[in-house]
Amino acid sequence: MVVTKAAAPKAAAAPKGAAASKDGAKKRVRRPRNYDLGDGVYRFSRSRMYHKKALYKFVGKKTPKKEVPKKLVSVEKKIGGDKNGGSRTVLLRKRRPNYPTTDPIKSRPAKKCFKNHKRYIRPSLKPGTILILLAGVHKGKRVVLLKHLKSGLLLVTGPFLINACPLRRISQNYVIATSTTIDLKGVEIPKHINDDYFKRKHDKRAKKEEGDIFAKKKEGYKPTDQKKSDQKAIDKLVIAAIKKNADKKMLFAYLASMFGLRSSQYPHRMKF
Repeated sequence: MVVTKAAAPKAAAAPKGAAASKDGAKKRVRRPRNYDLGDGVYRFSRSRMYHKKALYKFVGKKTPKKEVPKKLVSVEKKIGGDKNGGSRTVLLRKRRPNYPTTDPIKSRPAKKCFKNHKRYIRPSLKPGTILILLAGVHKGKRVVLLKHLKSGLLLVTGPFLINACPLRRISQNYVIATSTTIDLKGVEIPKHINDDYFKRKHDKRAKKEEGDIFAKKKEGYKPTDQKKSDQKAIDKLVIAAIKKNADKKMLFAYLASMFGLRSSQYPHRMKF
């Protein structure tokens, strides 16, 4: 008969999210019920948390304020003598014996105009990256990033011949950077295409005279001949750069198609 030693009992597995303390014992690190899943998307919505916390039970209820006893500043003391008034108020906390003659000058940081602030752009937003627009008239379209402007905005183009998105500026908050890129080594953007290039001229409104019932109608935006020629020139260079790519057919179809989400598709779980 063979006698075997009983196996030593295994130590209980540490719970998930446990952290070691100074003594060596593992403490459980608690995290909130509602936490960030990524890109500002939380696990539960506001309405879900409203029901989970049972906040509807407290709607309209007002808790009475607790009366905090006031600290006494002065005390009334009785004074003997017929001609001394009988009582005097004495401060419990004595005032400072010396007071400064002038107020100290506070050092304030120098004011900087918003246009002079330093701009920070995400590292994924490099020239040649294909972006997905999330706001504006052209939302859902895929565009090519050309360069970063001084104001912190991004200069993008469709190109116009592919998806009818012209040269325009957009904030980095309203784009999704994809992993698809185009080599723009031979593409040179003209120097005059900057923030001032996109500013529109607003004519001053003329004062209405007496008896003038016919007011001028507001004219819609029309691109100038220079903008049309610049658009054609840049589109030509970008399309030539796309044609050099091995997957040019796929890129043309990719830029021409619109981005959209179907049921049970979540952008924070997708890899672009």
